[in-house]
Amino acid sequence: MPDIESVREKDLARLARRFRIQSGDNRAEAARKMKVSQTSIFQAEEKPAQGLLKLRVRLIERYSAYKVTGPIFLLEKK
Repeated sequence: MPDIESVREKDLARLARRFRIQSGDNRAEAARKMKVSQTSIFQAEEKPAQGLLKLRVRLIERYSAYKVTGPIFLLEKK
């Protein structure tokens, strides 16, 4: 990915899942680290229509070299 990329809000769920998987953490491990339930991790990754934007951003920032800047949702190298 380039240093800055424009991303649609609905794509954040896919990115959160991809970065978590690349890290080697399963949903249970991510839930413990993020101090949320496994169900919340599942919904953040698999149900883009759910209002879990903050959790998706937290997942992306924890599991990747990007920070998310909104409201246009730019991914920028940390």
